[in-house]
Amino acid sequence: MKNRKTTTASSNHRRYPRYQHLSQLSLTYEGHSESVCIHPPDISAKGMFINTGAEFPEGSVLKLRFRLARTGARIAARCEVRYCLAGVGLGVEFVDLPAECARAIETELGASGPPTC
Repeated sequence: MKNRKTTTASSNHRRYPRYQHLSQLSLTYEGHSESVCIHPPDISAKGMFINTGAEFPEGSVLKLRFRLARTGARIAARCEVRYCLAGVGLGVEFVDLPAECARAIETELGASGPPTC
């Protein structure tokens, strides 16, 4: 019988550290005007998981705006839906992220301490 604790820890290994404190978060489907209701996500240097009941097909391009909690940096980014868990949320990857936004996210992640797994 497998040790449940070991199995859980190894299945939660992340390639990029996650940070869970953002503010002033908004999401719109590119080409549409209405905002999507979302809850605070976790963010990495390459993308984030967004908690929302809204569903989008893989490959959809979204516009994302938020403020990093520790540094206060404002981030505006386009992202592409990589996967959608119906009723749970979306895994998105940043596309065309401006260099200054990428640096701000990296700084925020470095300031947040050890990665969340």
